[in-house]
Amino acid sequence: MPIPIPIPIPIPIPTDNDGLVFGIYPGGVTGDDTGHLAEGPPDDPARIATALDLLQGSPGRPFLVRAYTAFDDTTRPGEPHATATPDAAEQYAVRGRRLDLVAQYQSTAGDVDGYCTFLRELVEQYGAVTNTLQVTEEPNVTTNPTLDGYYPGVNEAIARGVSAAKARARELGHAHLRVGFNTTPLFGPATSFVAELTDHGKADFVGDLDYVGLDFFPDVFRPVAALDLAAAAEGLLRHHRDAVLAPAGLAHLPLHITEHGWPTGPDRPLHRQADVVETVIRTVAAHAEELRIRAYTHFALRDADSTNPGLFHRFGLTTDDYTPKPAFEVMRSLVAEFGV
Repeated sequence: MPIPIPIPIPIPIPTDNDGLVFGIYPGGVTGDDTGHLAEGPPDDPARIATALDLLQGSPGRPFLVRAYTAFDDTTRPGEPHATATPDAAEQYAVRGRRLDLVAQYQSTAGDVDGYCTFLRELVEQYGAVTNTLQVTEEPNVTTNPTLDGYYPGVNEAIARGVSAAKARARELGHAHLRVGFNTTPLFGPATSFVAELTDHGKADFVGDLDYVGLDFFPDVFRPVAALDLAAAAEGLLRHHRDAVLAPAGLAHLPLHITEHGWPTGPDRPLHRQADVVETVIRTVAAHAEELRIRAYTHFALRDADSTNPGLFHRFGLTTDDYTPKPAFEVMRSLVAEFGV
């Protein structure tokens, strides 16, 4: 059985009107749209910790550290499950910071039973240092093997996995642990994805679900004029609340922005990244109470590889050697202004 990690009393996700809980993914690895990984220099834990301290600001302010681990057909039950990226993510869960742990499901055999065991063991191992446990990553995306919708049985993995993780959290007294899942923006026929999922999972699944996450990247994959960005971000958030969550019977649940970012690179200037970060976060904060948005996590702290001009290599608020871009200071000031 995985060895639990001792930790001080956790700080919970806020309720209405408390402000936003901010967070960031601090690793240097990211998947691209072809199923390959974009990565460059290795992570530097000391520089990560320093950057997290700066972004968090006041010691003890709630702040999430996003980390990824994965279940596949080689995963062995009863053994500790390391985070894939960043490595040893629990080392950053200090000063009031907590993990936002993503448990990916990547079983080509469709081993949902094994995945549920994996989730229970993650709760045992990381539950004390984790505030949010995300069951699967972007399960609506079926064409990319780095994302979980590519694998058979993913809907069952979510429906059963949420309840398995929540039940184990209750057994261990982890009342602070929130369990959810996420998607990318859903339009057209895909809008029914969440409703079909809740229909598949029935009452137990809906009752055990604590939040729904949204990965969204306005002006990254489809250009949006600067003057239109705030309206586009607000419209997307409203659409997700009204057209996706409400028909699925999930209008009562908090919405977490689980990934948002904007990459720099050729024809993608540093000042534009700073403007996008500020515009989107201010839009999220302005509508947080009305749309029940409780958390915002940025992707990512640093570039995967600042020498690579590819779209997926330069999402960082810093370069790959942790030199801050202008957006880093923008994010730091917004955390101070809107954070819990």
